Amino acid sequence: MAGPLKKRNVDSEEGDSNSGSGNESDNPDIYNGGEVIEADFEGRNPDSSDFHGIKQLMQQLFLKAHIDLSQLSDMIIAQSNVGSVLKQSLGDVEDSDEDDDMDDINDVFGVTTVINLTEKKNVDCIQQLRSLLVELAEKHGTDHVTNTIRNILGNDAKHVGLLINERFINIPAKIADPLFESLISEINKANSKNLKFNFGYYILICKLYKQDAKKGNKTKPAEVYFSNPEEELFDEETDIKFEFSVKNESDSGVAGHWLEEDETMTPYRRVLLFPAEKLSTILQKVKTYCAS
Repeated sequence: MAGPLKKRNVDSEEGDSNSGSGNESDNPDIYNGGEVIEADFEGRNPDSSDFHGIKQLMQQLFLKAHIDLSQLSDMIIAQSNVGSVLKQSLGDVEDSDEDDDMDDINDVFGVTTVINLTEKKNVDCIQQLRSLLVELAEKHGTDHVTNTIRNILGNDAKHVGLLINERFINIPAKIADPLFESLISEINKANSKNLKFNFGYYILICKLYKQDAKKGNKTKPAEVYFSNPEEELFDEETDIKFEFSVKNESDSGVAGHWLEEDETMTPYRRVLLFPAEKLSTILQKVKTYCAS
């Protein structure tokens, strides 16, 4: 059972709070920036009290997709030996005003885990997710990408793990390093006990945004921004991928508040499939990135 991760401060140079309080204009949908919250976070094993927080994070990833997110959240909680939820440090909460922060103890700010899409393929929410991945690949991917995803998901000899790396916007990327480090340690321990965590491939669904082309300059390639910046390192190491716009779906839980002067950003999802042997190389890059 994983213990708490080393506390990591969220400092003023890393990002603003997405709460939007204190620096808003008269329009509550326009965030003017400038607010900073310093807090300590730590990873803990998920438990039943985390259900609603985990489900909220799954909703910001999958939006209106036809997936039983309640069942998926229960699965994440049930495998408490693998995976972490990101919470405010208990010491941080105890030092705060008790009346204002009682609920903070149970707030879930992120979740990092892996779900076996092969071993759990007969569970309803995993069936829905597997079907969705193939359908989306057929619609948005090349024939090569679609055939590869279909064949790998259909091959029970090499299990596929769905990496879940979700957190609220503006929590710094440096928190990803200890969370992934803990996850790999837990996967190794689970494999030593002959549990079903020996993966041949991983799938990661990334949230990203593309800057809408300015009028008169539509030939310029759209700039891409990853909601979780470290996921760009996964993208660089991945050959099998496809993406799709979620512009017409409710994305407020992901986007937070844009600055009034910001240009319009279109939300996308990018699905990455890569061999498990690449994970150590990618996470070494994540470690270097988070330390810089």
